[in-house]
Amino acid sequence: MTYDYIIVGQGLCGSFLSWNLMKAGKRVLVIDQPNIFSASKVASGVINPVTGRRIVRTWEIEKLMPFAVNAYTDLGTAIEAPLIRQCNILDFHATPQMKMAFAERLPHEAEYLRIPTNISQLDGYFNPAFGVGEINPCWLIHIHPMLQGWRKKIVAAGALLEEKFEWNNCKIHPDHVEYKSDTAAKIIFCEGIAGFHNPYFKLLPYACNKGQAIIASIPDLPSSHIFKQGISIVPWKDGLFWVGASYEWNYSHPNPDTLFREKTTIQLKQWLKLPFEIVDHIAGERPANMERRPFVGLHPVHSSVGLLNGMGTKGCSLAPYFAHELAQHLLNQQPIHPLAHIHRFTKILSR
Repeated sequence: MTYDYIIVGQGLCGSFLSWNLMKAGKRVLVIDQPNIFSASKVASGVINPVTGRRIVRTWEIEKLMPFAVNAYTDLGTAIEAPLIRQCNILDFHATPQMKMAFAERLPHEAEYLRIPTNISQLDGYFNPAFGVGEINPCWLIHIHPMLQGWRKKIVAAGALLEEKFEWNNCKIHPDHVEYKSDTAAKIIFCEGIAGFHNPYFKLLPYACNKGQAIIASIPDLPSSHIFKQGISIVPWKDGLFWVGASYEWNYSHPNPDTLFREKTTIQLKQWLKLPFEIVDHIAGERPANMERRPFVGLHPVHSSVGLLNGMGTKGCSLAPYFAHELAQHLLNQQPIHPLAHIHRFTKILSR
């Protein structure tokens, strides 16, 4: 069959890109084989406007966050499932130094930081720390319903090929692409960590990163907020909580490991006053990169090949915005943010 676009991968990037292109009336084929270690499958789903120990504003968050809120709301309407809700972070200061750091940033980030009121009720849930700050607004994305709901839509539209993408089935031509018996004007790779081995983009400065989390049942803990003290406790699906995460740059396998589970269990016992039960332990590999900026756009030499990848730990906020940018670039030749456009690596990609 003939398509306008073939998209490889149906994580956050592939879902939003296919949604944007199909809304515009384009014929799309998504090639995806579910991967239990994909970043989207194990992500917490949090959009946080500040980051790091220095509590600095996340790159371009003034644009990214409101855009993401609208995008998840609209996609939720399309698949008839609520995908986003405001869920602010209560940041427990583990040391006096961290309390001081929050206080110092407070006047500079008054748009996002505040001292919460009526926090005495938290004493029944957590052991005392050195005060609590609030990050507001933060947003919680229901990633699993999103991926499953959109998958049902593309299946119903006959737009999903559920198999592993194989390069020996793909032929790249200057003005079109062939995959098995199908053809398309362009192929766009939204393949997460598989992008590290993509022959057209493997020279990009990827930096693979492993994240782990445990899934815990904490029946008496309210799901009104995200709680953070070194680790984060995030409302998840089925009344459970996501607890994590790790950021591992050197690792020998993508599987969950005992050391993280034991360390996180100890942290929870020290912080929580409430009983809890660990019901699962998950891990995934993030398609991070050394620049901490996305990879977006068409190959500078092979214009029938494109890329939307490298979102790292900020995929929930980055993917909606840059999927829209890439779609508008493909449809209407609109510009891509210069710090995200892969043409900044033209010299490397031209080798």
